Amino acid sequence: MQRDNIKTYLNLHLIVFIWGFTAILGALITIQADALVWFRLLFASVFLVPFILVKKKSFRLPIREFFKLIFVGLLIALHWIFFFKAIHLSNVSITLAVFSLGAFFSFILEPIFYRRKLLWYEVLFGLIIIASLILILKVEINYFSGILYALASITIGVLFTLMNGKLIESHEPSVITFYEFVAGVFFISIYFLFTNKFNADFFILTSSDWIYLLILSSVCTAYAFTASVRVMRILSPYTVMLTTSLEPVYGIVLAYFIIGGNEKMSIEFYIGAVVIVITVICNGIVKQYLSSKK
Repeated sequence: MQRDNIKTYLNLHLIVFIWGFTAILGALITIQADALVWFRLLFASVFLVPFILVKKKSFRLPIREFFKLIFVGLLIALHWIFFFKAIHLSNVSITLAVFSLGAFFSFILEPIFYRRKLLWYEVLFGLIIIASLILILKVEINYFSGILYALASITIGVLFTLMNGKLIESHEPSVITFYEFVAGVFFISIYFLFTNKFNADFFILTSSDWIYLLILSSVCTAYAFTASVRVMRILSPYTVMLTTSLEPVYGIVLAYFIIGGNEKMSIEFYIGAVVIVITVICNGIVKQYLSSKK
């Protein structure tokens, strides 16, 4: 049993590493952010079908839940479009530094969704994170528009994560994700039809873009999702939360060595990013400690 837990924990680190690599692929793919997300959602939906069939899960869902999934699918599409737009307007390091605020945003929004009081240490850690973000903004003001897109992306991401948290309680996660991805493809397709983006040139991509898109949608999306579901059923939410806090670290380090160039940031940026990650981890430790004393 102990060996299984160690194996699962190492698998979780692999998943987090893959999530960090997602931003690298986003920077390497040359097409626009909305087209990138359309291809990603489409391919990931296709890759999820055999997984659902092998697991013998039903595609049936109540109509009421189906409409909720359509809305979440729209949020997922917007989340990823803003995410890749942020990378294109700034860079991987800045986008992932802002994304490390996700855990903090979830702590702020969670009391609203689950009707509980905001805890004192969440306010304290929140102020530290805001100060760190101001430090990053001060030294990297040239990337302000990219930072705004990243903030919009992570805010939407937290919203659909909280909504999914309730949906997963009563439905198969892979089936839910499949319908959300299909809904995302639908909404982006409608937008493309009205803006006349669907033309012959839309499907003419470089060979490297096709390869990166396939890796992004299969390994970084379909596989990472299904593997993370298995991991979360074995490891505690506390362990998962602390480990996933390392995603920006993996991504920033990968960007530094793989992309280089404008990924080499100022010392103030790295100080701010490190403080944000440490604060998120400390928040999890304090939350776990106080919960264990109840």
